[in-house]
Amino acid sequence: MPEDTNECGMCAVERPDGTYGAGHIGHVGELTGEIAGYIDHTLLKPEATKDQLFKLAEEARKHQFATVCVNSVNVHMMARFLNGSGVPVCAVVGFPLGAMSPRSKAYETREAIRCGAGEIDMVINIGALKSGDYELALRDIKAVVEAAKPIGVKVILETNKLDHNEKVIACALSKAAGAAFVKTSTGFGGGGATVEDVTLMRDLVGTEMGVKASGGVRSKEDVNAMIRAGANRIGASASVAIVTGGKATGNY
Repeated sequence: MPEDTNECGMCAVERPDGTYGAGHIGHVGELTGEIAGYIDHTLLKPEATKDQLFKLAEEARKHQFATVCVNSVNVHMMARFLNGSGVPVCAVVGFPLGAMSPRSKAYETREAIRCGAGEIDMVINIGALKSGDYELALRDIKAVVEAAKPIGVKVILETNKLDHNEKVIACALSKAAGAAFVKTSTGFGGGGATVEDVTLMRDLVGTEMGVKASGGVRSKEDVNAMIRAGANRIGASASVAIVTGGKATGNY
């Protein structure tokens, strides 16, 4: 296992096609190519160990998942583990509650990128959205989008906490802020992706943005259903089982 240090001095991983992470939207509505290329291989549990993260990286190398998605504290270590693999590291920001100031999220974003993140998944300020403070909710997203440039940002809506109108507004704010993707869930909020939510989100953002389905996607059939509904990225901890047909054990 490679040694890790706490010093971050790495840059975002540029993909072979010249894109930077979530800035690349990809195909919509149908599965093309290898299914692994749609999946963010994910380990966000607070108790995740170095050995578990190393295993995550090795699985990503083998299967060539779209990214590995980890907490920002683990970005530098994962970037070292994945060095030379072509698999970017995706860092979550404001995770899992979204209850941070725009300035704090922007700082976390810049630090994650400095440590080697090639993609950013941020959680919106759910309370601001539900309070009708759309100016704050928009400023929150914009702060991360600006801090991340040129890297694209996925905006986690936590759809099971929102009513229909709030989902509509959240997608509109994400689009207005210049985000690259909208994403259903953290996987830690008591609910996950549904076909209905993915369909709605795709209808709302059109083809200019990506849609990521995360939370509860545990089989190839689940992935196919989400892609048919309009997702072009999947967040899953059961990624290996999905691509190999094995038994899923992850809850994300």
